[in-house]
Amino acid sequence: MKKMIIAAAMLVTISTFANEEKNVNPKALNSFRTEFSTAREVEWTTTSDYYRAAFDMNGQKVFAYYNTDGELMGLTRNISSTQLPLHLQSNLKKSYEGYWISDLFEVSNNNGTSYYVTLEDGEKKIVLKSASGSDWSTYKKDRKI
Repeated sequence: MKKMIIAAAMLVTISTFANEEKNVNPKALNSFRTEFSTAREVEWTTTSDYYRAAFDMNGQKVFAYYNTDGELMGLTRNISSTQLPLHLQSNLKKSYEGYWISDLFEVSNNNGTSYYVTLEDGEKKIVLKSASGSDWSTYKKDRKI
């Protein structure tokens, strides 16, 4: 009985992934399989504008975005503040004392690598961006409710 339950669970899992992949442009699937052949736990999401593959790569969660023609648009991954270039780490510590980091991720595409950090204090939420190694610039600023 236990073996039957495990087999049924595996069948449902396999068919779920197969159903997700059948809605993805074959060019995107082939590109993904070639570029990220060691990816594990791949989950596809489709929208009218893009395809997103969320996967595990060397123990880290990575997201690959493909356009509707199946071409890779870019990659994102969450990072820790210690993975930022040193000048960006230093600038955050110096200019945003009293804030904490609630989100930090890296975007890699044909334009280079950009970083987005969300900083918060008791009253404000600020999103900063650094593109291609430049200093931080304000991307968005909100007051907390």
